[in-house]
Amino acid sequence: MRIQVVMFKQDDPKKNTAAKLVKFGLAHCVNKTSAKTMVLNPFSEKFVLQNDKKIVNSITGIDCSWNLVENTFKKKFLGVHRKLPPLLAGNPVNYSKLNKLTTVEAIAGAIYLIGFEKLSLDLLNKFKWGHTFYDLNKELLEQYSKATSQNAIISIANEYQIMA
Repeated sequence: MRIQVVMFKQDDPKKNTAAKLVKFGLAHCVNKTSAKTMVLNPFSEKFVLQNDKKIVNSITGIDCSWNLVENTFKKKFLGVHRKLPPLLAGNPVNYSKLNKLTTVEAIAGAIYLIGFEKLSLDLLNKFKWGHTFYDLNKELLEQYSKATSQNAIISIANEYQIMA
């Protein structure tokens, strides 16, 4: 699965997880998205499901500041828009905050959910705290990855008493 990032360079470059993925050749920096990519969009109405891997050939993370996320997503990005189900951040800045993920956490989460667990862990292993994201969400990721519908995702989130 091809991994791409659109970088808006709104955060501290030393802490930018998308830039590190590009630096290590794990992601490609792109200026535009394509129709066959999954765009990770926190405002999408649909959650990532394993079946999505049948309709996309890449995953694109939009790397922007959480302070500017609403304005960033007012821009139109071509592709299949999906949001992640509720997950806890493992990064030091937003540790254990619901859905306040870094770009690498979002991409790793999506990759895991569509069936590329090893690739997901390889991405996270490039960061000292990457295992923390996985450890915090292991059970959720396992259950979400088996979900076959949007309602199933919501049921899992409700079971864990996290807002979907």
